[in-house]
Amino acid sequence: MILFPAIDLKDGRCVRLVQGDMQQATVFNDDPAAQAAAFQAQGFEWLHIVDLDGAFAGKPMNAAAVEAILRRVRIPAQLGGGIRDMKTVEGWLARGAARVIIGTAAVRDPDFVREAARRHPGKIAVGIDAKDGRVAVEGWAQISSMTAEELGRRFEDAGVAAIVYTDIARDGVLKGLNIPMTIALAQAVSIPVIASGGLASIGDIERLLEPDCARLAGAITGRALYDGRIDAAEALALIRRSREAVAG
Repeated sequence: MILFPAIDLKDGRCVRLVQGDMQQATVFNDDPAAQAAAFQAQGFEWLHIVDLDGAFAGKPMNAAAVEAILRRVRIPAQLGGGIRDMKTVEGWLARGAARVIIGTAAVRDPDFVREAARRHPGKIAVGIDAKDGRVAVEGWAQISSMTAEELGRRFEDAGVAAIVYTDIARDGVLKGLNIPMTIALAQAVSIPVIASGGLASIGDIERLLEPDCARLAGAITGRALYDGRIDAAEALALIRRSREAVAG
């Protein structure tokens, strides 16, 4: 399992929202690149970056901050938010993103996702953000009629590298991940699933390392990491010991 520290960007700063509400933003760092470097120094293997303004605008809005992060760190980063056309996909990959996450466009234009995955194997992820089981789009501002599993199955044979599944109701409120829904999605598709939304404690990390979560590729942590509820060294040590036990 990979633990992804989240860097959510709003107005060029590193923030965390509550249930995707842009009016409930807490600023944690005015220098996102410095935050990314700190995560790298702590031993994280990947970064999860979201251009929040871009998710609402439908185009990149925090490009300078993202570029500064990509220049600053050596570890790979996945990036989402406002990625709705091939030019944007290829622009970010050219500038150093290891993979890009397509959310709203995965609902609106699934053929675009398939073509992106065909052109860039291993570099395209689908973001599935759900509220009460229904997929949300446009920065979570609109709820569609589609379920998370229906959307995931759309891309079963498309060559998508991962699905990032977020339970909106739990995002930023520190109530723990929605493990049952996340496992159900992971069982419904063969695509690796990354859990997001609500990770709150070391106990949640331990839960993710239990056998029934073995299908999950990783999890994203945000607010709990920033406010000290999760100690990075302890969490990463738990994951390392789990990997060693599996390796025998």
